[in-house]
Amino acid sequence: MAGTAAVVGVISGCSDKDDNGGGGINLGTGDIGILNYAYALEQLEAAFYKQVTDTPYAGITADETQLLADIRDHEIAHREFFKAALKTSAIVALEVNFSKIDFSKRESVLATAKAFEDLGVQAYNGAGKLITDPNYLALAGKIVSVEARHAAYIRDLISNGSFADSSVIDANGLDKALTPKQVLSIASGFLKSKLNANNLPTS
Repeated sequence: MAGTAAVVGVISGCSDKDDNGGGGINLGTGDIGILNYAYALEQLEAAFYKQVTDTPYAGITADETQLLADIRDHEIAHREFFKAALKTSAIVALEVNFSKIDFSKRESVLATAKAFEDLGVQAYNGAGKLITDPNYLALAGKIVSVEARHAAYIRDLISNGSFADSSVIDANGLDKALTPKQVLSIASGFLKSKLNANNLPTS
């Protein structure tokens, strides 16, 4: 993957010495900060799907087991990609808080999966304009398309044929977007670790 090699090469030459006056785990600035932001979200998703497959809900079908395991593997691959690419600039492994999720119940698991996948798509869409390096932007585009496939599948599991609706697609047929601040406000409810996004670009 030539693009990956280029990204790894660029990132490995960077170091994060940014201000952390706000406390918590500093995501950093510029493109490094945005990549750490994505890395944090991928850590959260990977941990969630690992828990889902480690402790399957009552009545899970063989098809659901296989497809949820596929999503788990995608999220782990995304997580590991960012970790390897960021090298010494990567944030630490995050501690999750899944106390609000009942992993024994299909409804609870799928509702959370839907929330995470929709959030992931909106996060990448919202962060794209903040990325300056076109190599990073191309990679983000490849990842968000996978996240959108996950979102469509989870929605279809909840209600067959409901792969997308107006809650995530606007009147122009475009996926909606959220800022890092909006996304992290939601994601923080599933994290013990506190993230500091004060140095992320905003425009």
